[in-house]
Amino acid sequence: MMKSTWAGLWFVSLAIVVAPDAGSAQAVETFYRGKSIDMIVGYPPGGSNDLYARIVARHLGKHVPGNPTIVLRNMPGAGSIVAANYIYNIAPKDGTVLGIISPTSPLDEKLGAGGVKFESAKFTWIGRAASAVNVSFFSNTSPIQTAADMFTKEAKMAATGAGSTVVVYPTVMNNVLGTKFNLVMGYRGSGEAMLALDRGEADGHSTSLDALNAEHPDWITNGRVRILVQYGLERHPLLPDVPTCIDLAKTEEQKQILRVVMSSVEVGKMFFSTPGVPVDRVEALRRGFDEMMKDPDLIADVEKARMDLIPMRGEDLQKLIEGVSTVSPDLLAKVKKIYPQGG
Repeated sequence: MMKSTWAGLWFVSLAIVVAPDAGSAQAVETFYRGKSIDMIVGYPPGGSNDLYARIVARHLGKHVPGNPTIVLRNMPGAGSIVAANYIYNIAPKDGTVLGIISPTSPLDEKLGAGGVKFESAKFTWIGRAASAVNVSFFSNTSPIQTAADMFTKEAKMAATGAGSTVVVYPTVMNNVLGTKFNLVMGYRGSGEAMLALDRGEADGHSTSLDALNAEHPDWITNGRVRILVQYGLERHPLLPDVPTCIDLAKTEEQKQILRVVMSSVEVGKMFFSTPGVPVDRVEALRRGFDEMMKDPDLIADVEKARMDLIPMRGEDLQKLIEGVSTVSPDLLAKVKKIYPQGG
């Protein structure tokens, strides 16, 4: 009788421990079944962020309980700040909205960039698909043919929105190292900017290495353009002979400033949701994202597009975003002086 009683109590205890998890999983599946998730892309179609978003939208649904459909929505403006503000302030806080924005957004916020109406650390960070190495490249007919030329000859650079890395990194180069990039603003994304370069309207452009490889892989192999500087903490394996902007720094202070700005490279091609998403749905989205990163079909799509796949878990991405706030006030003040739109 005693054994029977203890056995009964054990099963009751087990039910109490297991039931919430099972119920939670069932609730998530029920919530997402038949629903769609909006994927907000803070850029026009054609750039690397848009390409990553399309691949993720194609595969993520099958790894989330309930198999929701992912619907892509491009929302360009102010270097993706428009999209970030929408996701933070307007979008439903129920796990039916995801987004991808500029990796500089956390630093933009910290520096008091104009138009920012969000707190990066309060977003729900789901996962990163890859880091975000950018490059500046120049037409083989432009006056800029060597890294040294960047400091002595003016280069007309096709550019997009003020908050985009397309603008941020070359502007930082001008302000910290003294390059002579003349940014011509207003192009609708890197695809249009690269078309301007091809037509001879611009000498060069700065964008992600992924975007260049995806749109014009032949430009590198046939010498149509020359990559003269890359933006990252370390050299990309595909560009071992191209200096980073940090390599071009002449003082330790310049290097410190550039390292803070280049931390955005680690943030990379990240996906996030609104603040306030229920905990069980956050877990489902994060674990679904992790599973998707191992999906052979997704990997094949990434390789076909000639893009990187360097994933990071949502929990680690959340810590990375929160870590931006640990930059010392003195160093942050120096960064703010040279950063575009820095308050």
